[in-house]
Amino acid sequence: MIKHDRYGEIVQLMMGRKMNGTVLYWTAAYLVEGLLIDTGCAHTAAELCQFLGEKELALVVNTHHHEDHIGANLALQQQRGLQIYAHPLAVPLINRRLPLRQYQEMVWGYPEPSQVLPVSDTIATRSYSFQVLETPGHASDHISLFEPEQGWCFSGDLFVSENQKMLRSDEDIDGIIGSLEKLLLLPVKELILFTSIGRVFTDGKSSIRRYLGYLESLRGQVDRLAGRSLDPSEIRDRIFGRETRLAELTGGHFSVLNLVEQLMGAQQ
Repeated sequence: MIKHDRYGEIVQLMMGRKMNGTVLYWTAAYLVEGLLIDTGCAHTAAELCQFLGEKELALVVNTHHHEDHIGANLALQQQRGLQIYAHPLAVPLINRRLPLRQYQEMVWGYPEPSQVLPVSDTIATRSYSFQVLETPGHASDHISLFEPEQGWCFSGDLFVSENQKMLRSDEDIDGIIGSLEKLLLLPVKELILFTSIGRVFTDGKSSIRRYLGYLESLRGQVDRLAGRSLDPSEIRDRIFGRETRLAELTGGHFSVLNLVEQLMGAQQ
């Protein structure tokens, strides 16, 4: 399923696989002056190509290599002859078929390998110039796109909530914190954050500060409980009450426990 909304010059494309009348997980891509940022999942690739139709489309940038961000790469290349760009670390990952967990295959599907090129430091459209920022943490190859004149920041999966309670097992919370602090240093009073789940934060820097404050407070709670010789599962239950259903559905790939262990500095 695909739906769209508009934020001035920016078209937001929300995509997700629909099963039993419900979309399993919404993923956002963004189109601005022929620049497409991410391509959604494999399950919605045909719909995305149909929606884009004859719309202006000059190039694609993938924020990182995960399957819900590159799923229509090959279809768009074949249909429109597009160049697709990503972080140099992402290039060999997108160019081949990576293994997926069962839940990933169900929700997003296997993206076909596509040929992408290393992204440059800037991406220009007719009216806008986007700075390419290295923002690792969610993934080592993660980038964000920043347009300084407009204050836009397409942050991919770096930031999705001010009080995120779960983490992937392969994420790096200190990397995420460092990347968010980098966004706070950008030379604008306020950022408009366009996230990969479709939430748009018009007070982006304030939202980031609130999230960092939340993580700092949470780390303090974790440290105090760890000092009482509680193990990560016990700490999770003391702070959050219990694990989420998503942890079971993803085999622990997404979980509250992952966040607790990262804050403790535990090895994954």
